[in-house]
Amino acid sequence: MRLLFSRLIWLVSLAALAPAVFAQGAKSFPDRPVKVVVGYSPGGLPDTIARLVGQKLSERWGQQFVVENKPGANGILGAELVAKAAPDGYTLLMTDNSTHAILPFLFTKLPYDADRDLIPVSLTARAPLFLAVHSSVKANTFQELIALIKAEPGKFSYGSSGIGSTHHLCMAYLAASLNLQVTHVPYKGTGQSVPALVGGQVPMVFSGYPTLSGPAKEGRIKLLAVNSLKRSELAPDLPAIAETIPGFDFAPTFGLFAPAGTPRDIMIKVGADVAQVVKLPDVAERMKGLGIDPLGVSGEEWAKLLKADAERYSKAVKISGAKAD
Repeated sequence: MRLLFSRLIWLVSLAALAPAVFAQGAKSFPDRPVKVVVGYSPGGLPDTIARLVGQKLSERWGQQFVVENKPGANGILGAELVAKAAPDGYTLLMTDNSTHAILPFLFTKLPYDADRDLIPVSLTARAPLFLAVHSSVKANTFQELIALIKAEPGKFSYGSSGIGSTHHLCMAYLAASLNLQVTHVPYKGTGQSVPALVGGQVPMVFSGYPTLSGPAKEGRIKLLAVNSLKRSELAPDLPAIAETIPGFDFAPTFGLFAPAGTPRDIMIKVGADVAQVVKLPDVAERMKGLGIDPLGVSGEEWAKLLKADAERYSKAVKISGAKAD
C-alpha cells in the first residue's frame, strides 16, 4: 500500500512538472537538424520555397534545415512519409494545398488522412495562375474571350499540366460557372503545356507568371486574367476572375505541415519564424521574381483557408470528372 501511494505521489509530481518540461522543450527547439520533406522534384515551387525559407531558418536557429525531395504520386509519397513521422517538430512537409484540397477528392483512398494526420504550421506563399491565350486568338480582354468562346461553342480547347491539376480544375470550374463549351487537352506538366500554347497547338492555358511573361513580352501570347481572389502585383492591370465570378480563387498556396501530435508550442514557434523570414527584403524580392506572393500566415488561419479550398476543389473535381484511380 505504501509503495502504491509513493508511486501515486510520483505520478502527480510528474504531471505537475510536465508543462514546465514541455515549455522548456519548445523553448530550446531546435537542438538538432530539421528535415523538410518536399513531395516533388528539385526545382519546382515547393522545393524552391523550402530552400529559400530553409536557408534563413538555418541562420536564425543555428541548426541545419535539410530539404529532402521525395517525388512521386502527385506529392502523396512525401505526405505519407511526414504523416507517419515522429511528431516532434523535426520532420515537416513543404507542399501545396493539393495535399488537403485536391488529392482527397481525386483518389478513393490515400495512405494518409489529410485532416487527421497532417497539421498546418504556416501558409508560406501563394503563386497565382494567369489565363493566357495564343496571339492569334481574337480577344484582348477576359470578357472578349468569354464572348468569343460563347459565340463559337466547342471550337476552343485548353491545355493543362495534367488531369486533376490546379490548371485543369481551375478551367473546368470557370467553364462550368460561365457555361462555356471547351475541350481539355492534358499535358505532362507546364513544361509541355506552355510550349504548346506558344506554338499554337492549344489556344489557351493557365500557368504561372514566370513561364508566361517572356512569350507575353515577345507578343506570342496574351495574358488576360489571374485566378487569385484579388489582382496580382505582377500584373495589376489584369482583372481577377473573381471580379466576374465572385469567390473564384484557385491560386495554389504553399506551406509547412507537421505530423499530428506535434507540440503546439513548437508549431507556433516555427510558424512565427517563417512569417518573419518571408518578409525579409531579399527573400520577398526573390519570391516575387518567381511569381510568388510571400505570406507568412499562421497555421490556424491556413486551416480555415484549406477548408474553403477543399469546398471549391471538390466541386471542381466533380465538374471535371477527374479521377486518379
